[in-house]
Amino acid sequence: MTELPSFLCIECRTNPLPLDWCEAWGEYRGRLARLLHALKFERHDFLDDALASLLEETLRARGDLAFDAIAAVPMTRARERRRGYNQADLLGRALSARIGVPYGFSLLRRTPGVRATQSTLPKRDRAANVRGAFVAEGVEGKAVLLVDDICTTGETLRACATELRRAGASRVCAITVAKAG
Repeated sequence: MTELPSFLCIECRTNPLPLDWCEAWGEYRGRLARLLHALKFERHDFLDDALASLLEETLRARGDLAFDAIAAVPMTRARERRRGYNQADLLGRALSARIGVPYGFSLLRRTPGVRATQSTLPKRDRAANVRGAFVAEGVEGKAVLLVDDICTTGETLRACATELRRAGASRVCAITVAKAG
């Protein structure tokens, strides 16, 4: 197993995510930010496999493919209907096909209720916005890889991972295409 250098931001050192590890392929800026914006808001769902190849590259460099299931960060049904798809779901499915780890569509879901879009909130309000926003089922004893497109403050990943652990996941790791700097 190839061990990547472990770099943690100050925030992650003082308030670590409940994850075994969290990786991002790149930094959310420039062309990568533009690609992710197109995937998310401009119906460029055809980018899913190309972006999943970046996630695969990151996993293989880390040397860790020991997962029982892949779960994507879910979005509200209303937002998914408006957008036409969940970009994290597309990435999770494409990554599943690439690495041969089953995709768990129903392992993690949003709870009903109106919540603000995370990107519209200041950092201080994001944790409260997603607290209790997710429920996990069918993960007891499983090693789960959590997939999302972007990690900004990490609060969505934190809420998902906390719920996966509460539901009995033996291990939870996360991978995103980009991390905000």
